[in-house]
Amino acid sequence: MAANGDILTARSVRKEFGGLVAVNDVDFAIPTGSIVSLIGPNGAGKTTFFNMLTGVYKPTAGRILFGATDVTGKPPHAITELGIGRTFQNIRLFEHMTALENVLVGMHSRLSGGIFRSILRTPGLRREEREARDRARELLRYSGLRGRDDELARNLPYGDQRRLEVARALATEPKLVLLDEPTAGMNPQETAAFTDFVSRLRTEQGLSILMIEHDMKVVMGISDRVTVLDYGEKIAEGSPAEVQADERVIEAYLGRGAAA
Repeated sequence: MAANGDILTARSVRKEFGGLVAVNDVDFAIPTGSIVSLIGPNGAGKTTFFNMLTGVYKPTAGRILFGATDVTGKPPHAITELGIGRTFQNIRLFEHMTALENVLVGMHSRLSGGIFRSILRTPGLRREEREARDRARELLRYSGLRGRDDELARNLPYGDQRRLEVARALATEPKLVLLDEPTAGMNPQETAAFTDFVSRLRTEQGLSILMIEHDMKVVMGISDRVTVLDYGEKIAEGSPAEVQADERVIEAYLGRGAAA
């Protein structure tokens, strides 16, 4: 953790695609143990920003620190190993694999079995595999997927697929979890249940959480801090109440009805 108490810090982060500036010199921080939401209109640069934090894109300029470690431009697997897990806006499960197998894939970076041990099927390797399967089942139960271990991912209801994505992210043993529009497509009951689940990740697992979210009821009900992007620039940041009352945010995104 950084000395200032922030688990992640972005300094003047910029991303250009050709002549298009998608993210324009954004400063950003996630306090350790907090739930932070990133909001803004479609095309505001939110997912591009996420992709720089997780190594999918390399910033054109600026620095990204995870605790005291500079992760700017590191590849996704290296950032995952450091302790950042994520889900995706469009669900990216291995749909022809079971729920249990999807979670085991997430554990891959934490398992130590090499080629030699795998060929010889050593006792240590078999023990590690048993422990991994037990841990995967535990994560499925914790994520609300009890009894779903052997179901193919593609056969799960939409809300359960979202939960499975989180379970797979938890399998990487993260300190920070990034959720990209986690309640998109959910009905009100699924949204309420998932929001409670995210709160439990913070209180029970001690995780820090960053969300991109369009459902303002979710954002305002769960976030400690909200950051607003518009056309790649940060136009507001603060508590949910402060952001909700910000004239620039009302004009660019919320609209008068939502703010009221």
